[in-house]
Amino acid sequence: MNDTKPVSTPLASHSKLTKEMCPKTQEEIDYMSKVAYSSIVGSLMYVMVCTRPNIVHAMGIVRRYMNNLGK
Repeated sequence: MNDTKPVSTPLASHSKLTKEMCPKTQEEIDYMSKVAYSSIVGSLMYVMVCTRPNIVHAMGIVRRYMNNLGK
């Protein structure tokens, strides 16, 4: 590991996801129910595990919010 080079990840270090970003109104909930978010996250997790280990951190953060999604 001493000879490895650092690489940037797709998630900026200043990006913070919180519960306050979850949809609160019925309109926001209806909008997010039409987004194929879990399918996208599943596809990215496949890519992460099989080919792109540099997105592991970003996917770990994103998958925490799959239950109650906001825009």
